[in-house]
Amino acid sequence: MAAFSVLYYVSEWMECEERAEEISREFELIAKSEHIPGDQPEQPDQTNQPLKDSINDSIKDSLKDINSYSKDGISFKIIDSNGNEIYNDIILDISQEKKIINRIYYEENHRDQDNILILYEEKNVLVGTEKYVINFQYDLSDRGSTLLWLLRAMIILYILLILYIIRKGQRKDQGLFQPIYDMSALANRLNVNNLHSERINVEGTKNELKDLANVINSMLDRIETSYESQKQFVSDASHELRTPIAVIQGYANLLKRWGTKDVEILKESIDAINNESKAMQDLVEKLLFLSRHDKKTLKLEKTRFNMCPMVEDMVKETKMVTTNRVIESPILENVVVYGDKQALKQAIRVFIDNAVKYSKDGDTIAICCKNQSGDCIISVQDTGIGMTRKDVEHIFERFYRSEQVRNDKIYGHGLGLSIAKLIILAHTGRIKVRSQYTKGTTFTITLPRRRH
Repeated sequence: MAAFSVLYYVSEWMECEERAEEISREFELIAKSEHIPGDQPEQPDQTNQPLKDSINDSIKDSLKDINSYSKDGISFKIIDSNGNEIYNDIILDISQEKKIINRIYYEENHRDQDNILILYEEKNVLVGTEKYVINFQYDLSDRGSTLLWLLRAMIILYILLILYIIRKGQRKDQGLFQPIYDMSALANRLNVNNLHSERINVEGTKNELKDLANVINSMLDRIETSYESQKQFVSDASHELRTPIAVIQGYANLLKRWGTKDVEILKESIDAINNESKAMQDLVEKLLFLSRHDKKTLKLEKTRFNMCPMVEDMVKETKMVTTNRVIESPILENVVVYGDKQALKQAIRVFIDNAVKYSKDGDTIAICCKNQSGDCIISVQDTGIGMTRKDVEHIFERFYRSEQVRNDKIYGHGLGLSIAKLIILAHTGRIKVRSQYTKGTTFTITLPRRRH
């Protein structure tokens, strides 16, 4: 407000300055029109004084209406070179009063006025050789009421502007933070029953909040996928465990009724319970492996070793156990890999067991170990039942088993390939699958050479 007041008074001062300049020019024209003998030198004996007095009288008559700005608080007096007043309409003369920086006169409680504020300025006008001094006084005392009115209007306008900005800001903030309110409400509503349907509406949202809403929606999608996968995993595991438990329970009831007296029933029951318990143990071990992997607690003890002898041993073991298949190993090359020997053996065993399981008597199974520029390439090829393209897309999913396999009642849990894939990926390896329905399948595992 102080700055505004100063600017206001400065603008008034400048306006009075312009009017004073106009008055000075008008006086100069009047003085010249009276034929002041400016080209004659002054005489010490004052012989020209009567002439000057006559001219000054003429000027006085001409200056009666020169101040058309008296109503605006501008007053002045004109003094000639001899100190004589030619014109004076000043009511309160402050020329001899003490002034601030020789220009500003201020007094409180002056006579019948509350405060007075007068600006003083002196201008020189030269007409010929005659010098005139004009003392201007700008009375700004009555400007205080105008300034007060302007200040009040400015304060009201300022308050209205603030209220408008606040109102506008509230509306804008409400729209800006609406996604945050939606996120908060969504978080309160989320549960397992509506996880699949509740998402943040990003329509109308802009910039960073829209990005945040999209990130949260993506996170909810991943949580939903993980939750559904977990539900499916529990359901499939329960289903896989139900069958051996039912078989064991059935044979236990059979033994309870007849088995102790019938040797054949006793032997059959013991064999069945033994087989089913082994199947359950195998399933539980696989589930524990997957659980440790999902919890990031699976530890691999990696060392450098030659893959060829391990594959060669697995070929011999397969030939010994599987006598009704033709087991071949056309290429067995030495290649050093860096990895967990037991885990890799478990993964390769999955591919060999599947080749045996999904082939028939007399089919050929070829197991190779190649050294390709330092990379270890292991392939397991069979001439078994093969797979359709749809099956190939899903074989690494947990508990996945094709309709054909289920119909043929080929034993399995659908976890082996999932575990094998996790092990190979943990060694930065790759798995390539080529299969033709009724013709056979080839799995190619690539373990890259360690660069460092």
